[in-house]
Amino acid sequence: MFLACASAFAQAKPAPRDAVLPAAHLDESLPHDRHGGMSVSAEPYTNPKRSKEKFGKADPLAVGILPVEVIMRNETREPIRIGLRTIQLEIRGRGGRLQGLDWLTVGEVAGAIAHPKGTPAPQSRRFPIGVPLPQNDKKTDKIANILQPLALDADIVPPMGVIHGFLFFDLGHDLSLLANASLYVPDAISVTSKKPLIFFEVPLGKP
Repeated sequence: MFLACASAFAQAKPAPRDAVLPAAHLDESLPHDRHGGMSVSAEPYTNPKRSKEKFGKADPLAVGILPVEVIMRNETREPIRIGLRTIQLEIRGRGGRLQGLDWLTVGEVAGAIAHPKGTPAPQSRRFPIGVPLPQNDKKTDKIANILQPLALDADIVPPMGVIHGFLFFDLGHDLSLLANASLYVPDAISVTSKKPLIFFEVPLGKP
């Protein structure tokens, strides 16, 4: 009887704060957009100390690249597919001009951190897309191995589930651009019913 009571007490204890629950809880206190049974929350890491604590030697903020933690919660019974490559940071400049900024891949971020003054022997490409990376670059690979587990790379939000991770945007050290910026998620569709959701737009500037 004593063992049974002890077991029941152990199961009733609350989960630790760093368990699975916080990812689902964070989006309630962060800027978010919610409709169609789904919510998208985002938090830019603008504090150098916090970014350093999170990423260590692979700190992107130190080289002018903004890490944004994105949290997507599906409150429906159907899986939802996200078009990750179409997600952008929308920046509204002077005169109301809107510019969409694509996020960088983990390899591009790692290359910029490993070689902040440029790669010593960049690999030539036919089109100037992304950051040129040298082949067999062990320094870049080590940084990429740190960043990869933290990056948002899942494109399916399971039924009643949550996915989260970081996207990285090159702001060139100019964090003032966030004052009128939003995270724009244009492509989300229910996998089962094939029904598209209206786009999500999460304001990142302070109210």
